[in-house]
Amino acid sequence: MKASWIPPTLLVAVGAAGLAITNPPPEEFARYAGDQLVELIVEEICAENSLPLTLRFALKDCPALVASQRQVLGQIALQNSSRLNLGLISIYRTGLGGQRLLPQLQLPRYEAVTVAAAGQFALVHRGQSPSR
Repeated sequence: MKASWIPPTLLVAVGAAGLAITNPPPEEFARYAGDQLVELIVEEICAENSLPLTLRFALKDCPALVASQRQVLGQIALQNSSRLNLGLISIYRTGLGGQRLLPQLQLPRYEAVTVAAAGQFALVHRGQSPSR
């Protein structure tokens, strides 16, 4: 029995087509970003001593409140993101925050870069940036 030979260009073309087909759409990015924002907000805002004392008394379960807003947070992230669709992969650049909620409480400004490929997302950069 003779082994069949597959041209490398055909393998590359099939692989590229597979990546293009599985490049996640913006709706999936919104779900991913909502999950990421819930984690970040719980870590940064709900943490002990992050909120003013009056808000800590008003918010009995900050993490649950934030988690209940996962879908809304994902949509906000999507609206504040630019997508560079390269066919095989997409690169999302997101900038959020910086707004003053109360005289003594300003949201930190965060920027993130996320790469989407093969049905997956990879956060390649996340960090605070100076408020504008």
